[in-house]
Amino acid sequence: MLELERVNSFYGKAHILQDLSFSVGRGEVVALLGRNGAGKSTTMKSIIQLVRPKSGKVRFQGTEVTGQAAYRVARAGIGYVPEDRRIFTALTVLENLEVGRQPAREGAPHWSVEQLFEIFPNLHERRNQLGKAMSGGEQQMLTIARTLMGNPSLLLLDEPSEGIAPVIVEEMARAILRLKAQGLTVMISEQNLHFARVVADRAIIIESGEKKFDGTFAELEAHPEIRDAYLAV
Repeated sequence: MLELERVNSFYGKAHILQDLSFSVGRGEVVALLGRNGAGKSTTMKSIIQLVRPKSGKVRFQGTEVTGQAAYRVARAGIGYVPEDRRIFTALTVLENLEVGRQPAREGAPHWSVEQLFEIFPNLHERRNQLGKAMSGGEQQMLTIARTLMGNPSLLLLDEPSEGIAPVIVEEMARAILRLKAQGLTVMISEQNLHFARVVADRAIIIESGEKKFDGTFAELEAHPEIRDAYLAV
């Protein structure tokens, strides 16, 4: 589904991603782990091409997307949910969802408003409420639901559990597991190891833009020195 090959990305002269390579298989939920500033968000932005790699390749479903405009990558079937919850605050929940609506995509789950309300019941209760009146966690759910209205084949979630109440984190975990059960491929960027372990099949750890680990959570637990070196605060 997704492959990064020796990707190098920069902010100005700062070299953020350094020869980063990994792949994500169809139907997998993969957690990208690392400390603050490790390069997780830059990885997400390099996939969607909001940050264009200076070298290396990003392939999506076998087609190279490196250097394309971000909107073209999104139209190809990658849904991106940024960390900063960019909803339309002056629109209602229903109106936000309609903004994200796209036709069904071959080989990807097709989402209706009714299905998304089943996955995110809080949104159903607030369907006629303005976005600005919602809590941070509810806005995060709305951002994910609006992205799913585009029927992506791959969903990128940047820090979905960051800064939201524990009860909403639990609801978020349940929602991601339901997306996984529908066959959606998901990549999440996370610092919350417990949350990542609950929802993901596999972990990729990066530090200073370099891959340090790629394997199952059982393999990670078998190597506590890796966890302590790259994830401990």
